[in-house]
Amino acid sequence: MTQAAIAGDPGAPRKERAGLRPGQRTFVWGALIPIFLYLGVFALFPMIWVVVLSFFSYSPVRVGDGLLGLGGRNPFIGLENFTSMLADTQTAQLFRTSVKNTLIFAFLVLVVNLAITLPLAVLVESVHNRVKGVVRAIYFMPTISSAVAVAIMWGYVFHPQQGLLNNFIKLIGLTPPKSWLTDPGAAVFGVPLAMVAVIIAYVWQDFGYNLVIFIAALQGIPHDIRDAAQIDGASGWQQFRRITVPLLRPTLLFVCTLTMISSFQVFVIFQVMTGGGPQNQTRSLTMDIYENAFRYQAMGWAAAMSLILFAMVLIVTLVQFRVLRTDWEY
Repeated sequence: MTQAAIAGDPGAPRKERAGLRPGQRTFVWGALIPIFLYLGVFALFPMIWVVVLSFFSYSPVRVGDGLLGLGGRNPFIGLENFTSMLADTQTAQLFRTSVKNTLIFAFLVLVVNLAITLPLAVLVESVHNRVKGVVRAIYFMPTISSAVAVAIMWGYVFHPQQGLLNNFIKLIGLTPPKSWLTDPGAAVFGVPLAMVAVIIAYVWQDFGYNLVIFIAALQGIPHDIRDAAQIDGASGWQQFRRITVPLLRPTLLFVCTLTMISSFQVFVIFQVMTGGGPQNQTRSLTMDIYENAFRYQAMGWAAAMSLILFAMVLIVTLVQFRVLRTDWEY
């Protein structure tokens, strides 16, 4: 490149000032085209296909007359999949039950997760630097564990005869529940006991991720603010309530959003631990979508339920942004 082009001379050749050399342009497009194709085939097309299927009574076992098997024996039915969700049919009732269970699970997971991770992050942050990394690693290890392995392990913990939890309850002289995962009549404050067991297992696996995020956020709070509050006579609880929590609002927004989104999409731990039982008390919306799509081959109905799940996630996320959003930084 000439000195005039480097200096920004208007008379410099246009290709040298703004364009890429042919070899560079080939490399750029060669790197971007596979990424665009991957996103188009595995991300954009499935999203568009779900929206389209929700307006059809589609099943892959039936051969349609139109494009991609639509039409004919897979007829266009408009909004019927959505209106039938309010009908008095067994399928619609099961859908509404799965929506209710998913909402209960997601909100309880969020509350329990925050109640554990935020105070625990403050405690971990206060320990000596030599052991802080070890403590963080120990708490984070369940997060990288297989969901199937976690579900099997907790299924053994909750086993009615040989389970570790019931044996411990007996050891301290109390009467354990007959069954944590299969008794439809057992409940804790109105929440089915099986749902409580699944929440415990999921929070145990998931809370380490939020804990690490909170610890990182606590390290970013200026020490001058805490020192000034301590000099003014603020107690530890007052510092936590008046300083730490308000300054963590951006982190709380991030943690709450990710926790709710992941909770709405939980499938494996429900499938392995309870299979949706007892009496559909732990049947989640993802399980309902999976069974209708791949067991009953009702793809159109499953696609409509997927859009409802997307709407639920979107609404909850927007509400969280509205409540926890801040317009300042420290």
